[in-house]
Amino acid sequence: MITSIVLIKTDVDRIPEIAEKIATLDGVSEVYSVTGAYDLIALVRVARHDDLAEVIPGRISKVQGVTSTETHIAFRTYSQHDLEAAFAIGLDS
Repeated sequence: MITSIVLIKTDVDRIPEIAEKIATLDGVSEVYSVTGAYDLIALVRVARHDDLAEVIPGRISKVQGVTSTETHIAFRTYSQHDLEAAFAIGLDS
């Protein structure tokens, strides 16, 4: 699974509607409304690297009100949930 973090600038008066639309797109697992230079952050998870082109410029960038995107591809995932699960293997609750 390839994970990409997409930083999104939008028309600020439509952030909630744009976020909801992006969240419904195939390949998008989560959308966050954030503070700072960007309005939204979307997590995109796809099976193949080529699928990123279909999801990000092919779908996200075409949502009306999206003005720009910046994409970061994750090399590895480090998660507290993964660490907790690994330490819990073999333990009975």
